Amino acid sequence: MYNSPDAVTRSLCVLFLAAALSACGQARDEKAEVATVTPPVASPWQSNYLDIGRTASPAEIAAWDIDVRPDFVGLPPGSGNAVQGEEIWLARCAACHGDFGDSNQFFSPLVLGNVTAGDIESGHVAALKDPTRVRTTLMKVATVSTLWDYINRAMPWNDPKSLSTDEVYSLVAYLLSLGYIVDGDFELSNENIADVQARMPNRNGMTQEHGLWKVDDVPDVHNTACMTNCEASVEVASSIPAFARNAHGNLRDQMRIFGPFPGEDTGIERGAETAIVSVAEEPLEPEAGLASSAPMELLAANSCLGCHQIDSKLVGPAFTAVAEKYAGQDDAVVYLSRKIRLGGSGVWGGFMPPMAQLSEDKAEEIARWLAQ
Repeated sequence: MYNSPDAVTRSLCVLFLAAALSACGQARDEKAEVATVTPPVASPWQSNYLDIGRTASPAEIAAWDIDVRPDFVGLPPGSGNAVQGEEIWLARCAACHGDFGDSNQFFSPLVLGNVTAGDIESGHVAALKDPTRVRTTLMKVATVSTLWDYINRAMPWNDPKSLSTDEVYSLVAYLLSLGYIVDGDFELSNENIADVQARMPNRNGMTQEHGLWKVDDVPDVHNTACMTNCEASVEVASSIPAFARNAHGNLRDQMRIFGPFPGEDTGIERGAETAIVSVAEEPLEPEAGLASSAPMELLAANSCLGCHQIDSKLVGPAFTAVAEKYAGQDDAVVYLSRKIRLGGSGVWGGFMPPMAQLSEDKAEEIARWLAQ
């Protein structure tokens, strides 16, 4: 026979159950508190490597996230006209691309007159089908955002990311005016750049009708993957000329330390064990003569030693050859300091990029050393 519990027993059961429920609730609160202070995992990979790296700050992400898409997402507000762009172009771009963007001395021409009014109307550049025509940037590029983005990220060649937003707008406006896409006094801005896109000569020239667009599509090459009796080695048919191997520092140091392409060690001369002077290395002790008073720290800090050596030619002439050429000339200091900052070509049979990052005082210091 079932006997019901007395009042005391029932009271004790109620108190025990309440204490148990209270303990459970407290445990849940503690777990919730722990969960709130645990730092969030920034990526699926970080959970396995908690002691490596950290989450990028918003400022760091903003500094990296500067690309401009064809739909103009990422384009900063600003404006600049073609007249201002011409002044900037002559000072910072013409040394490589020519005054009118038509030079092919160092790079393919940007503009060369192969774009017609009919191309601007149709969005297809007819001259691209003519193998006798020189293909230029304005003939091929489909989106004006590409011009803006590349100039902003990578130009000038010797001082990338040094242009202001309005200067980039001005340069793009000037470049477009050279191709008669806009007028010579046109002002380009974030508000009207979409209208300019509608006039890009090759805006309809992009296509998805090729084998690279889809991995399951028909390939546009007919190579055969080697599975047996494959060639074990490859003969290198061409390489960097000896005088330019180390002009921009050791290529191996600029590659990732893992992966299939380690990069060639250009700090070692091909076929020899002697090291070529690297830009990243400490400059050698100066020798007698012109070298004894050389401003080596200034030369090294501005990458002058990547193209010039004291007594021998590298990419450019030896400093001693420059000094000998202008010895005794009254205007040597003025001429050389201007040449150093603006760059140019035709004097030594090559090209010297402008060194706009040098102040007039620093350029004059180098010029006085050469003219002593």
